[in-house]
Amino acid sequence: MGQLMGFLNIEKKNQKERKTVERVLDWNEYKIPLAESEAKEQAARCMDCGIPYCQVGTTINRGTTGCPIHNLIPEWNDLVYHGLWKEAYDRLAKTNNFPEFTSKACPAPCEGSCTAGFVSSPVSIKSIERAIIDRAFDEGWVVPKPPKRRTGKKVAVIGSGPAGLACADQLNKVGHEVTVFERSDRPGGLLMYGIPSMKIEKDVVDRRIHLLEEEGIIFKTNVDVGKTISVQSLKESFDAVVLCTGAGKHREVTIEGRDLKGISPAMEYLIASNRHQLYGEPLQPDYDAKDKHIIVIGGGDTGEDCVATAIRQGCKSVVQFGKHGKLPEQRTEQNPWPQHPNVFSVDYAYEEAEDVLGKDPREYYVETKKFIGDEANHVSNLITGSFKKDQDDESAQKTWKADLVLIAIGFQGAEDKIFEDFEVSRDSSGRVIDADTRSYQTSQEGIFAAGDARRGASLIVWAIEEGRKAAAAVDLYLDKKLSLLH
Repeated sequence: MGQLMGFLNIEKKNQKERKTVERVLDWNEYKIPLAESEAKEQAARCMDCGIPYCQVGTTINRGTTGCPIHNLIPEWNDLVYHGLWKEAYDRLAKTNNFPEFTSKACPAPCEGSCTAGFVSSPVSIKSIERAIIDRAFDEGWVVPKPPKRRTGKKVAVIGSGPAGLACADQLNKVGHEVTVFERSDRPGGLLMYGIPSMKIEKDVVDRRIHLLEEEGIIFKTNVDVGKTISVQSLKESFDAVVLCTGAGKHREVTIEGRDLKGISPAMEYLIASNRHQLYGEPLQPDYDAKDKHIIVIGGGDTGEDCVATAIRQGCKSVVQFGKHGKLPEQRTEQNPWPQHPNVFSVDYAYEEAEDVLGKDPREYYVETKKFIGDEANHVSNLITGSFKKDQDDESAQKTWKADLVLIAIGFQGAEDKIFEDFEVSRDSSGRVIDADTRSYQTSQEGIFAAGDARRGASLIVWAIEEGRKAAAAVDLYLDKKLSLLH
């Protein structure tokens, strides 16, 4: 594969990034794609390893190892190295419905399990994937491909995030008539309104939606199933229904003062910001960080996106609380390859905070104890302690200035109403339960589930894989064929 010993002789390079002081002044994408020559050179680092762990796609110690959609990574790396870009795109599209999304929003567990990373730096898989799909669109290789035949079977997909879109795309390819129902005013789910534009610009999402429409998929927006349209009418009008609603129920904090104004779930804040950028909708004061001291409770990706958004809105300061300690600089014995490396990194939002506000916003082992309000019943401060077991709670207490608090501590599973209406079974975490192990069919005949609604909040690549496998299960249910199984 590529060049013999290339993984040792060629230095790893990722996509470049725009200067922080410039990119925080707009909402445009912050990464700069690799040039063709750079992509070919990086592809040369892919080694002829015996087992390509990069495409394994499994879970080890609660972390994702390898690519869940089983991208044929060594194959398209070698094709890029030899300048066979069209062939590389064909291999990429074989397993991935939406490379333009994953190459921007996926945390690349494939790189964490890359064999080259065991002795050197891993291959820049995500950057090469981006180069392939960008080239494919530029060259006009990505075109509508409507199915040559229709089966006469109709499927309703509820939810238009990556799981719903992947499921709809797969079912449409084999000729089923697919209608996607979305309660928001635009398709895309969190791709459209949850992920900030600096990670995925929204015309990229629109471009894919238009392609799917040209292939025959029908999108119906502003439809809240159970309200706008009844569950019974869906069952009567469609041969199968797939629930891909995501895991949108956010986790809450039960802390004194939570009812104060100025304390919001992180996703609500991000959605309001995205809508403001797209439509110019005025921001409510509690979704506007301008000239405010911001506290983000929660150390994950959603919290990081809140940090980047607050900086662009012009905050005075931003601090992000994490309940765990700072990650190590190198893998520990408890986190060996090929597990995803749990190591410290300075991602885009933290780099921006350091350069613009002068400080990495992350604080560790922080436990929020109490919110304090002003005369207007609006949050003004909060009090924290420490999660460290060996630290005296009273001595660890600290008061923080807070004009806006964003809660980003994860999600509790799918929202309740629609699943109650369909009478499907769920576990204690709010996840839909399969009637049979990994069948993707729920406890109700002809009703399937996929994505975060079934798996719990997870990565975009898991959502796509869930959508693809659910589509295969639906196809088998409708036509008794194995055309989509892989």
